[in-house]
Amino acid sequence: MEYGIKEMTALSGISGRTLRYYDSIDLLKPKRVSEAGYRFYGEQELELLQQILFYRERGFALEEIRRILYQKDFDVMAALQEHLRELEQRQEEIGKMVQNVKNTIASMKGERSMGEKERFEGFKQRIVQENEAAYGKELRENHGDAAVDGANQKLLGMTEGDYEHFRNLEQEIKDALQEAVLAQEDPAGEAGRRVVLLHKEWLCMTWKEYSENAHRGVANLYVMDERFQAYYDKEVEGCAAFLRAAVLHWVIGTK
Repeated sequence: MEYGIKEMTALSGISGRTLRYYDSIDLLKPKRVSEAGYRFYGEQELELLQQILFYRERGFALEEIRRILYQKDFDVMAALQEHLRELEQRQEEIGKMVQNVKNTIASMKGERSMGEKERFEGFKQRIVQENEAAYGKELRENHGDAAVDGANQKLLGMTEGDYEHFRNLEQEIKDALQEAVLAQEDPAGEAGRRVVLLHKEWLCMTWKEYSENAHRGVANLYVMDERFQAYYDKEVEGCAAFLRAAVLHWVIGTK
């Protein structure tokens, strides 16, 4: 059976423009193109589109999806099982958040008490799971399971005040980076030094112990891995590169 762009759009919910873009970047080529220029897709292309949408939902970049799908040993069943595990983790996370909201409502009504730790447990758990899904593999390969597990435990053990400070630091770093890049500051200047100190403080809130080598390693990941780079460059391009350059210049002597 063949599907035109109209049928593919109806089945998948994505636009014809997106399908044409996927074709232009060799992510999803049609089965054939008619003499009149109309694209037609078969069952294999439909299956590939499903995989593309699964990976997009999980936050993978299009270039990475193309690399995964077209590698010689790509296993559809293994990919589906991986997607299922990810969705089940999200389901568990949403369930905890739902329960957290219910408990908060009950607490406000005076029907139950709610401790400080319990109030923010759902939010911290979500951060851990999102980080694991997006960056866990790379971080564990570069720094080891013990370091990553320890960082997760420190985050989950934060008090309300610690957690708020942690999130505020995260935003302050992003704001400082954007200001520095837009102002064309030198990473070796005072703006770079300030960013490095903020970044070190933020890292130390989850690291068991600070390491200059690890700090430089993390900074290198920000430009080597497109997902890390996309996080810092989401609003202003060049923030990831500025942070890396600043860390490599200032990290020694920031203890």
